[in-house]
Amino acid sequence: MEAQLTAMRGELVGFAYRMLGSPSEAEDAAQETLLRAWKHAGDYDAARASMRTWVYRIATNVCLDMLRTARRRARAVDFASTASPGGDLGAPLPESTWVQPILDRSLADPLLADPAEVAVRRETIRLAFVAALQHLPPRQRAVLILRDVLCWPADEVATLLETSVASVTSALQRARASLRKTDLSPPSPLSDAARRSLVERYADAFHRDDVAALVALLQEDVVNSMPPFTWWIRGRDTVAAVMAASDGSCHGAGWSPRRPTAAWPCGRSARRVRTASSNRSPSWSSSSGRS
Repeated sequence: MEAQLTAMRGELVGFAYRMLGSPSEAEDAAQETLLRAWKHAGDYDAARASMRTWVYRIATNVCLDMLRTARRRARAVDFASTASPGGDLGAPLPESTWVQPILDRSLADPLLADPAEVAVRRETIRLAFVAALQHLPPRQRAVLILRDVLCWPADEVATLLETSVASVTSALQRARASLRKTDLSPPSPLSDAARRSLVERYADAFHRDDVAALVALLQEDVVNSMPPFTWWIRGRDTVAAVMAASDGSCHGAGWSPRRPTAAWPCGRSARRVRTASSNRSPSWSSSSGRS
């Protein structure tokens, strides 16, 4: 059993991340799930449920317990924006406010050798999708993840949640209807190589303080945000105006591209290192790139 549980760690982190919207909390939830499973291994009854169903029941209960006292995590665009060229960023909000991106390597799953399965996994941990999930009540969230993401049959989900198939079906219908109302943008059609090239060009333009080159890489409807501030702006022309009005606090800053979840140039997929303690609008913040 120990080997089976250890092999499930990556997928448990992925499940918990979709439920909680936080990589660190997802790691904690997966660890707590495994500890409870090891501790209560003697209670497992193969005649009542598969090992996977039993472990996911523990994981779901862990996540539901964590969500009972937690506020819904959000993205900057969920807040009303008062951003303007040259304006202040405002006061930072605590880490617990934000949906955070997760690194691919945190979700390593030896069972996912098929590139198509890996692509599906990446799509369902995309920041926009995980943020949309946070709008669902916790049990609806669990049902949708188990049914539509992990593709569990309704009767197995009902067994896991100790409810009826009809209840699972009803919760899934409500969850799907709620998701259709969210502003869930499609994933980038670019390949990994094309995304990497785009980020490298963006980084190069940033290092050269070439605002025109930076703006040229952006989509027309680009959204720039910079958590922990609620500051955000939309539109290529607005981004250009904000960059032009910058106080220059980003000059000389370092820039480090990372790979969280499914894509390089969307969400908070790169970080700049601030070299000045200023709350003025920066000359760069996280953004979506041209696709």
